[in-house]
Amino acid sequence: MSAAEEQNLEEEEVDLTGAHQVIDKYIDMKGALMPVLQGIQDFYGFVPEACVHLVAERLNVYSSQIYGVLTFYAQFHLKPRGRFIFRICMGTACHVKGAGRICDTITDRLGVGHAETTEDLLFTLEEVACLGACGMAPVVMVNNDTYGSATIQKIDEIIEKYRGQAAEQ
Repeated sequence: MSAAEEQNLEEEEVDLTGAHQVIDKYIDMKGALMPVLQGIQDFYGFVPEACVHLVAERLNVYSSQIYGVLTFYAQFHLKPRGRFIFRICMGTACHVKGAGRICDTITDRLGVGHAETTEDLLFTLEEVACLGACGMAPVVMVNNDTYGSATIQKIDEIIEKYRGQAAEQ
């Protein structure tokens, strides 16, 4: 996503209806911040800045505390992510079997690097420390689908599979 598009996205009005609904479910619960933030991320796919301010106001918490939580936990995202999240394992077994080349191929094909999202919001690429499937190295996951013994040819097929799925809908 270009810097100009990110700026436009940040300036866009966010419909806060979903955020209000999430907050309403937890408003009287002690320790509500985490489930509220998780619910908001589930609803929007990330935690928009406008929601941070709404949560701060409704839960009587400083925005800085909320940002502290959002930046501490890797599960939270402050920018929109792609519909399909490519995770490439960079652990030792995968590295030895060519994960670097696989990651370079995905970067070339999608035009994004680690923790970046394509402009069409279709794909996000993440390099991860380990996916726990060393026997299938190198391993790539797309959302909840796991692909072992990844090759450059397989990566091309996988990318086309998800592009096709997106086109069907």
